[in-house]
Amino acid sequence: MKRICVLGSINIDLVTKTQAFPKAGQTVSGHEFCTFPGGKGANQAVAAGRLGANVTFLGKVGSDTFGEMALESLRKANVVISYIEIEKTGTGTASITVNAQGENSIIVVPGANGLVDVDYVRQNTRAIDDADILMLQLEIPMETVQWAAEYAAKAGKLVMLDPAPARKLPDTLLRCSSMVTPNETELAIISQMEVSDENSAVEAARALLKQGVRTVVHKSGGKGAYLMTQNEAELIQGFKVSVVDTTAAGDSFNAGLAVSLAKGNDLKTSIRYANAVGAMAVTKMGAQSAMPTEAELKAFMENTTSMGE
Repeated sequence: MKRICVLGSINIDLVTKTQAFPKAGQTVSGHEFCTFPGGKGANQAVAAGRLGANVTFLGKVGSDTFGEMALESLRKANVVISYIEIEKTGTGTASITVNAQGENSIIVVPGANGLVDVDYVRQNTRAIDDADILMLQLEIPMETVQWAAEYAAKAGKLVMLDPAPARKLPDTLLRCSSMVTPNETELAIISQMEVSDENSAVEAARALLKQGVRTVVHKSGGKGAYLMTQNEAELIQGFKVSVVDTTAAGDSFNAGLAVSLAKGNDLKTSIRYANAVGAMAVTKMGAQSAMPTEAELKAFMENTTSMGE
């Protein structure tokens, strides 16, 4: 199997379950509170590790209890953490509210993630050199993401960019990205186009392809994901499951996609695999704690048909 390097954020998720999201100025009662390791980067690394991939992580934590908790979660998933640095600040946090429908709203405080600068990556390029796939997100400084993408692209690595939290992206970053994996909101923001249905999503994806992205994989929730290249636009059907918590569904999808590609599978096979990983992740509370193992995923895919079958 090819090796994966994840450069990104490490957070601790503070999750509150409530019947409905509070409105401005309103206080509502929650009925459950939990603390989970999270952060888009760490989520993707843990999900890939639990699926049996060879994963190395680049990032930073704070010198606090949350940092120790986050590192332990990565260790348990067999992620290589020797490149992670500990800063004299707080570990990143995400305060997450989950409503009765499993939808979530999130407030992120970067903490040590904000200190993942270009110099740090430049000093640890061996982690990228030794990998075949570089996974990136946008919870660390943009200049760091862009520098790493350019470095990896020049080295011939597959650069997978998850454009979240969404923002307008530099053209140079798009040109260095082998694959971009936005959901509907993210696709609209990074393409600067309205996305409301399949046709508009295809047009937005084509705009990104014209800017140099080789492949757009548009995550479309329970429906599945659209594969969009210069030559095709096809929906790969998702799996129908009972939703408990959508936190990290997208991160789980990205990890599944990277792992399947690392195994040598083609894009369509890999997207179906990723759909299954994402589907399993929403059936439990939390981010990393909800991610399936390789054995659990195999059983799920053997016993569950996708919606188009």
